[in-house]
Parts: sequence; C-alpha cells; structure tokens
Amino acid sequence: MSSIAADHAGADHSHVSARGRVIQPGWVRVLHWINAVAMILMIMSGWQVYNASPLFGFTFPHTITLGGWLGGALLWHFAAMWLLMVNGLVYLAAGLLTGRFRRKLTPLSVPGVLGDLRAALAGKLAHDDLTVYNQVQKLLYAGIIVVGIVVVLSGLSIWKPVQLQWLTAVFGGYDTARYVHFGCMAAIVGFLVVHVALALLVPKSLRAMIIGR
Repeated sequence: MSSIAADHAGADHSHVSARGRVIQPGWVRVLHWINAVAMILMIMSGWQVYNASPLFGFTFPHTITLGGWLGGALLWHFAAMWLLMVNGLVYLAAGLLTGRFRRKLTPLSVPGVLGDLRAALAGKLAHDDLTVYNQVQKLLYAGIIVVGIVVVLSGLSIWKPVQLQWLTAVFGGYDTARYVHFGCMAAIVGFLVVHVALALLVPKSLRAMIIGR
C-alpha cells in the first residue's frame, strides 16, 4: 500500500514538475514578441514601398500595406528597421552567450532533416517535449536567423547605396540588392505562415511562448 502511495506521489510530483518546467525563458519571450511586431511592421510598410516601384508585374493590395504612401511607408519601415536590428542583435548576443543556439540548433544533419520531414508529412512527428527542437525546426530557425541578417544588410545597402557602396557592391549593385531584399522578405513571410500554422496545430507551444511553461 505504501509503495503504491509513493508511486502515486512520485507520478504527481513528476507531472507537476513537467508542468512547472520553464520552456521559454523570459528574455526569449520578450525578444520573440518584439521581433514579431517589428517584422509585421516591416513587411506591411515594405509592401507599400514596393508598390511605389514594383519589381514584378503585381502590386500588393492597399488594405495589407502600411504608411498610405511612399513617404509614410518609409517612415514606418525605418522605425521598424531599427527596432528589428537592435532587438535582433540582442537576441543573437544572448543566444550565443547563453549557449541557447548550441543547445537548440545543433546537431543538424541532412538525414535528420529528411527523416523528420517525412515524419511531419505523415503526421507522425511527436511534440511531447517542447524543450527539444526536431531537425526541421532547427533548420527553419537557423535559416531564418541567416535570412534576417541578409534582409537587414540588403536593406541598408538600398537605403544608403552611396555611403555604403561597398555593401551595395557585395549584393551586386542597387537593383540586385532590391531583388535580394524582396526575396528575403518573401522567405520571412513564408516562415511566419509555417510558424503560425505550427503554433495553431500545437497550442501548448504558443502557451509556452506566452507564459513560459
């Protein structure tokens, strides 16, 4: 009887410990939501800037753009750019100094990504332990960090093509830099769509990003 009671108490303790375990620390949650707001502002204002001089044969509907006109859109875009850049630098520094990137994003391998991708497409990818990223998540998160760096650098090269002509030259010139910037924006939008979809499919991951547990 006493052993059964002990086992039951142990199970309850494990359950409480699991529920009380911090999955997303406070600094990650704060930087995540600031980053989300900055990205949305940059995307919507960026679409308005794009409409002033389209690269392709389409423009974005006015209802999903921000700024109202080119001048207003640029003000929003530059304001969001500084927010994204400063917040991103803090996130990168914290992720490297705390070892979070090493713990969360490695190891990463092609066979591992392909295996987890097949499991995800078959609906067999487990999400029991939110503290551990699967290989697909690792690839997406590592990739979006790289894309974020490139979108900022290409944006700076477009903003100051004379003062930062060496940076503009790295991207192949002003016109090519615009295409790179647009491509990165499209990749970020794609990431956000997948990210939100996964959060809706696994609601406890969204809860963890709000309350940490």
